[in-house]
Amino acid sequence: MKSTRPKPEGGGVVRYRMIVQYDGFAYHGWQIQPGNPTVQEAIEQILNQICGGPVKINGSGRTDQGVHGHGQVAHFNLPHPININALLRGLNALLPSDIRILSLRKAHPDFHARRSAICKEYRYFIWNGPCLPPFLARYRDHVRKPLDLAAMQDAASRLVGEHDFAAFAANPSRVVESTVRNLSMLKVTRRGSEIVIRARSNGFLYRMVRSLAGYLIRVGEGEVPPEHTNEILASRIRTARVPTAHPQGLFLWKVWY
Repeated sequence: MKSTRPKPEGGGVVRYRMIVQYDGFAYHGWQIQPGNPTVQEAIEQILNQICGGPVKINGSGRTDQGVHGHGQVAHFNLPHPININALLRGLNALLPSDIRILSLRKAHPDFHARRSAICKEYRYFIWNGPCLPPFLARYRDHVRKPLDLAAMQDAASRLVGEHDFAAFAANPSRVVESTVRNLSMLKVTRRGSEIVIRARSNGFLYRMVRSLAGYLIRVGEGEVPPEHTNEILASRIRTARVPTAHPQGLFLWKVWY
C-alpha cells in the first residue's frame, strides 16, 4: 500500500506556523488536559500520525471549554522540512470536522505563537431577543431582556486604556505577576438581534473577556449603572456585579505579530 505521508525534504529543524479554526463545543478548551478532549491534543495526534513522531504545538493563547477559535495561531517544529501543501491536505483530511487548519507556512526560527504576539482580538456574540435560533445555540449567548446599547458602550469606553483589571478576572490557580493590562479597544455594536463585543489588547487575564462581557450585559440590562465602572476598576475586587458570561459566545478572533 502506498504511503500518504508527506516526504521529508533536505535540511534541518524547521518551525511551522498555522492558523486554526475550531468549534469549541466538544472540547475542554485548547490546552491539553489529561482525560479530557482538547483542540491541541486533537491536532497533535494527527501531526504525530502524519509525521511519524511526537510533535508538540504551541498556541497563541488558551481558550476555555466551549470557547471557539476563529483565528487561533499555533507553531510547531519538525526535524526536517516537509511538503507544506501535502501536510495541510493531510491535516484537514484526518482532523475532526470541527477543527480546520486555514493556513500553514514556514516561520522564522524565533517565532513563537504566544510570545511573539503583539495584539489579540476576542469577539463575544450575544443574541438579544426572545427566541434564540437553534442553529446558533453553540455560538451565541442568549439574553432575552432588551439591552441598552448606549449604556453598554458608555461602560466599555471607561474600560479602554491601561488599568488594573483584577476586578475583571477570575483566579487562574497560578501566580500572575501583574493584573495590569492595556485594553486598546472595547466596542459594542448591534445588527438586528445580534450584539457583538469586540475586545483588543496586547494581553488578557484569565477569563477577562468573559468577565467584561458579563459586566456589560449587566449594564445593558440596567442592573449596574455605567458610571460605576471606574469604582469597580479601582476596587480591584471581583464581586457579583461582574459575572462571567457563558463560554459559547466567545471567539478568539485574530492575533497580530
